[in-house]
Amino acid sequence: MKKNIVCAMAVFLVLVIWSFSSPGLMAQEQEQEESKLPISWENWREAKANAEKYDAEGDYTRALQYYLEYIRQAEGLGRLDIVAWGKNNAAYMIIKQHKQDPSTDLAPAKKLLEEGLAITEATEDCQLKLQSNLEYVKMFIKE
Repeated sequence: MKKNIVCAMAVFLVLVIWSFSSPGLMAQEQEQEESKLPISWENWREAKANAEKYDAEGDYTRALQYYLEYIRQAEGLGRLDIVAWGKNNAAYMIIKQHKQDPSTDLAPAKKLLEEGLAITEATEDCQLKLQSNLEYVKMFIKE
């Protein structure tokens, strides 16, 4: 009888754990599918719109994910000037996270900004933004 109760409890625990982890797995699978989107202007525009939407809502983590897709789409389209802006905007989402939570690691922002500055097709305005954001990051990263 004790074995049956223990088995039933084990099955119950597995089902409970599965039900709580399943939404996370589904979200992870959806994110993986989104990162496999074909390269197109439509997908770039959608990534940009979603990034701006989540930025406006203060969900910087989700905005960052969409800016990374924005960058991937722009790279695929061969638009390096837009890639530079995407790298700046993605880095800025990390900076915004840092302003809310100073324990946020700024190293990924630094990398994005340096990569953006290395893009010769970046506009002058973009280069100025990238440099300004990099100066902010360097205030907090000790090399």
